[in-house]
Amino acid sequence: MSRVGKYPVKLPQGVTVSVANGEAIVKGKLGELKCSLPSDVTVTVENDQIVVTPHTQSKTNRMQWGTVRANLNNMVKGVSEGFVRKLELIGVGYRAQTTSKGVKLSLGFSHDIDFDVPQGIKIACPSQTEIEISGCDKRDVGAVASKIRSYRPPEPYKGKGVKYVEETVRRKEGKKK
Repeated sequence: MSRVGKYPVKLPQGVTVSVANGEAIVKGKLGELKCSLPSDVTVTVENDQIVVTPHTQSKTNRMQWGTVRANLNNMVKGVSEGFVRKLELIGVGYRAQTTSKGVKLSLGFSHDIDFDVPQGIKIACPSQTEIEISGCDKRDVGAVASKIRSYRPPEPYKGKGVKYVEETVRRKEGKKK
């Protein structure tokens, strides 16, 4: 039995949810998100809560039950509070700068990388070595952060690269003479 699926999702003030034709639409102060619902579960909105119930107790239905509930919870949190991912640039000459279209990254290559920001995502650079990615869709925020990190992932010998703020890089010892 799913431990996640049995808890209802509480709706904060100003968030509305409509479920129709196998699709859930969540609207809030930060935007609007849509998600398609599988036919294995039933989603109802009652008393400022979203309740997800499986049709049967088969294994696939119970897996979908927890997944749908977690996705709806992320959508509700996203349109009310939003999600933020922070990146840190470590290395001599590594810096980031916001431009009109996105971010200009200097990561030790012979050229700068111009990263265009997708719609619904905001990127800020509080300092030259920090990047804050924010938005209402958790998947999109994580995908943009992962894409920027993939340009120069942190390496274990000197620790240089782009890393998440909460990430720790396991350092390795270099060559011995």
